[in-house]
Amino acid sequence: MASFEVIGGNKLKGNITPQGAKNEALQVVSAVLLTDEEVTIHNIPDITDVNLQIELLNELGVSVERINRHTCIFKADNVDPGYLSSPSFQRKTGRLRGSVMLAGPMLARFHTAYIPKPGGDKIGRRRLDTHIIGFKKLGAEFDYFSSESFFHLHTPQLKGAYILLEEPSVTGTANLLMAAVLAEGITTIYNAACEPYIQQLCKMLNQMGAKISGVGSNMIIIEGVKKLKGTSHTILPDMIEVGSFIGLAAMTQSGIVIKNAGVAHLGVIPERFQQLGIQLQFSGDDIHIPEQEIYEIETFLDSSMLTIYDHPWPGLTPDLLSIILVVATQARGSVLVHQKMFESRLFFVDKVIEMGAHIVLCDPHRAVVVGLARQLPLRGITMSSPDIRAGVALLIAALSANGKSIIQNIEQIDRGYQNIDERLSALGAEITRK
Repeated sequence: MASFEVIGGNKLKGNITPQGAKNEALQVVSAVLLTDEEVTIHNIPDITDVNLQIELLNELGVSVERINRHTCIFKADNVDPGYLSSPSFQRKTGRLRGSVMLAGPMLARFHTAYIPKPGGDKIGRRRLDTHIIGFKKLGAEFDYFSSESFFHLHTPQLKGAYILLEEPSVTGTANLLMAAVLAEGITTIYNAACEPYIQQLCKMLNQMGAKISGVGSNMIIIEGVKKLKGTSHTILPDMIEVGSFIGLAAMTQSGIVIKNAGVAHLGVIPERFQQLGIQLQFSGDDIHIPEQEIYEIETFLDSSMLTIYDHPWPGLTPDLLSIILVVATQARGSVLVHQKMFESRLFFVDKVIEMGAHIVLCDPHRAVVVGLARQLPLRGITMSSPDIRAGVALLIAALSANGKSIIQNIEQIDRGYQNIDERLSALGAEITRK
C-alpha cells in the first residue's frame, strides 16, 4: 500500500491545469460501444478509474489506439458480449463503480448486459435501483445471482418509454440515455440529472447521429435511431479538480493560477468558495487565487450561520464538500456542512480533528466547522485516505499543517487525480510518494 509523506507549511506558487473530467470520461468512454465506427476522445484523464474502464473495453473486444496519454481512438467492431459473464469481468468491475455504465450501451446494441455489485468509494450505500428500474421500463428483463452479486439483463429489443426517475442520478441518467438512443420509439426521462457531464454525453451522442432534445434540462427526450456513427469528442476540465485547487490555494496562503478551468461549466462552485471568503479573479478561462492570509466565512442575510450543502445540478456537487469542510477549518467564522447524499462521507473528519481542527460531527450527514482564522494551525499526523475526495481533502490539510504528515492508501487518490504529487510538487509542495 503506497503512501504520501507530506511536509506542510509551504506557500505554493505557479500555474496548474486541471485534468479532463473523471465523471464525464467514464460515461463517454462507455458510449463508444454504441457504434462499430471509430470514436476519438481527447483530454482523457490518466487516472486509475478511467484506465481500468478502458482496459475493460479492450478485454471486451474494443480496439484501443492510445495516441498519447490523453487521446484514444476506440473501435467497437469486434465486441464479445460473452466476456461480461467471465470471472475476469466480475473481478475487475468489483473495483470500479463506473463499470455499471457499460450496461446501457451493451443492452442497446447487443441486448445483454451484466451489472456487478458496485465497487469504488466506501462512502455509503450506492443503489442500483435507478438503473435496473429504468432498464425494465425500456423492456429489459433481469435475473439476479446472489452468490456472485450481479444482475444479468437481457432483451430482444429495447422500446421507448416514459421514465420518471426517483432520484436525479448522474450515472442512472447516463446509462438510460445510452440505452434509449438505439431503442425503438421515443423515450422521455423526467427528473433527469443535468450536470455538465450529462450535457457533454448528449452532445457526443447527437454528433454520432442520436436524436436527443432537452439537453441541460431535467426532461430529456430521446428519439431512437437504428445506428450511430463515429465521432470526435473533447472532455471538459474536471470541475472537482478546479474546486480542489481553489481550496488548496486558500489553505496554504498561496497565489495560484488555474489555467483553462472551464469557467462556463463550473456552476455555483466559485460562489461557494467565495462564501468562505476566498478571493477569486477571473481572466478568460483562467482563475487566479491571490495569496490571502485570512478569509472570512459569510453569514446569511439575517446573520444566521452559513450552511453549505450538496444538491443536484445546478446545485453544488457532493464531491466538493470534503474539500470545503477542510478549507473552512482555517477561515474566520463558522459554517454548517450538510452532506445529504452519502451517509459515510463525513467520517474522515476525525482525522482533521486530530490535526487540531474544531469540528462538531452532528450526525452522519452534518458537521459544524468552527474556523479559528489560523490561530491554531493544523499539525501533521498519520492518516489513511478513505475515498477519492476525502483523500485529497486530507492532502490539502497536510500541505497547510505544521510538520510531517503520512497519508496512507493513496491508491484512492490516484483513482481520481492524475500524478497529483508531481503536479503539486511543481508548485513548491513537499510531497514524496513512498
